[in-house]
This record gives sequence, C-alpha cells and structure tokens, in this order.
Amino acid sequence: MTASDAPAFCVHCGQPAPGGADHPACHNPRTALEPPRYCTFCARRLVVQVSPLGWTARCSRHGETASG
Repeated sequence: MTASDAPAFCVHCGQPAPGGADHPACHNPRTALEPPRYCTFCARRLVVQVSPLGWTARCSRHGETASG
C-alpha cells in the first residue's frame, strides 16, 4: 500500500476524513453497527448486501469487504 492508497474518506458519508477514520459528524453509536456505504480509499458508493449473518460491501476499484 502506498501513501496514495491510504484510507482518506469516511465510510458512512464519503467526506474526507483524516486516516480513514469516521468523519466526526458521522461518529455515533448508531453508525458503528451500519455497514460501510462509501469506499474509504476513493469515496465511491459501495454495492452493499446485508444478510442475517452479516454484510458484504464491494467497491468497483478496490474489491470486497465483509463483516467479521
């Protein structure tokens, strides 16, 4: 991972966030349980699928992430 690939966007609103952390306006207990909606690397909308067992989120450029 290079410096240009470092996380830089909030996963909940897509706004710039230092170090890829939650944007201060989005950081609350409710959003902690939500799946990501935006890619932390490029701020593109993610394709999110929620199931009873968890969620998967896919960026067209950076691949898939799953709940853990």
